Amino acid sequence: MSVYPQNLHTHGILCDGKFDYEDMVKRAVELGFESIGFSGHSHTPFDESYCMSLENTKVYKKRIADLKEKYAGVIDVYRGIEFDVFSDDNPKDYEYVIGDCHYIKCGSKYLPVDGSAREVQECINKFFGGDGLEFAKAYYNNMALLTTLAKCDIVGHFDLLMKNNELCGYIDPLSSAYRSIALEALTAVAEKIKVFEINVGSIARGYRSIPYPESFIIKRIKEMGCGVVISSDCHHTDYLDTNFELGLQLAKDSGFNEVLIYTKDGFEGIKI
Repeated sequence: MSVYPQNLHTHGILCDGKFDYEDMVKRAVELGFESIGFSGHSHTPFDESYCMSLENTKVYKKRIADLKEKYAGVIDVYRGIEFDVFSDDNPKDYEYVIGDCHYIKCGSKYLPVDGSAREVQECINKFFGGDGLEFAKAYYNNMALLTTLAKCDIVGHFDLLMKNNELCGYIDPLSSAYRSIALEALTAVAEKIKVFEINVGSIARGYRSIPYPESFIIKRIKEMGCGVVISSDCHHTDYLDTNFELGLQLAKDSGFNEVLIYTKDGFEGIKI
């Protein structure tokens, strides 16, 4: 039995997931989940290497609707989207939206934030003079664009730019300069969006030893009266609830006595 009853950040084969959506539903049932939400990567026209194509977006909507009907009474299935700030999709077409930013727009270029460690370091060197703080400023300026979306229910992996930092060390997460940049963006985003994700997915994939976001960010989220959900950012059935306990512990250590789950009636709190 899973220690947390759902996962809202789940990918399947129409974007960069490894399994069919029904395989994920079956695994969720095995784990005793109350519900599962799918969050295909929204279409980004300048980079289709990881996201759903326009045609696959149509297929996705139909596929999740069919699974919702098929598994009614067994498990609740929700059709969400992981919506990038630079996507050309319509966020209003989904039951819930996880908003995030996978790129920094630099002139006419879109620079990937969550590429390989080598790609990110080359990006910092070429476009930001090797200065990780300038990279952070540009990233968080783009994250703040989440407030302009027509619909955004959850802020996904708020500090995604730290994905490769344990390996490369391009930013000191303890520095007051970095923390000031991150918290300024957090304050702007939290004025409109009140639910944030504690994302444990990068641990299973070997990038990080701790969840997103860093603990100082989670503590400020609590101070601002916002809520958190736990997600595994799952691309593989083996990892649907992997490291949920670490996410819950981070929430507890940051002062939360409850976390949120999504239901057909909106977000509800559960004690931890």
